[in-house]
Amino acid sequence: MNLPNLITLSRIPLMFVIVGLMYSDWLGAASLAFWLFIACAIGDWLDGYLARKRNQVSTFGKLMDALTDKIMVVGLVIALVNQQVIPVPFALITMCREFLITGMRMVAASKGVIVAADGGGKSKTVTQLIALGFLLGAPMAARDWAHFVPTMDLSSFVEYVHKIGLAIFIIGTFLAVWSGWRYVMRFKGVVFTAGDL
Repeated sequence: MNLPNLITLSRIPLMFVIVGLMYSDWLGAASLAFWLFIACAIGDWLDGYLARKRNQVSTFGKLMDALTDKIMVVGLVIALVNQQVIPVPFALITMCREFLITGMRMVAASKGVIVAADGGGKSKTVTQLIALGFLLGAPMAARDWAHFVPTMDLSSFVEYVHKIGLAIFIIGTFLAVWSGWRYVMRFKGVVFTAGDL
């Protein structure tokens, strides 16, 4: 268990902490949720960077990096749907895509083929993370910033940040479908072929 893999796996418990903070009413919880999410997003880049720099790239790392990204995104999407921030249809499309590609990766791995994230998948993930950052930033401004700057009306700013986050998430949903289709077309020969390679 090397440092890159520890950074990768740390995103799973941190997702639970972030979601818990999203439901907390105490002052500063929204800000802490936002900055922990930013730390996870940086960790998503850092684990791969360290693995390459230290020559510690592994099959486990490739699979878990992609899987922890999905766990993070799906967990936060479910929480945001429950808070009526993200429309249900876009959340369902996102989750169906993630489970489909995860299942495909598992089948491919059982045949000795590792399906690593490609450019389309990485673009989708980055777009989703940016969107989630905006959607977590809106309550931070609405609750914490408004408390510390009570003389300033932040309602328009909060609404603007929320709309940007939602728009980017919708774009990310389309990227999710597009990149998912690319994965299926690229690896359908592996996944849907009977027997071992």
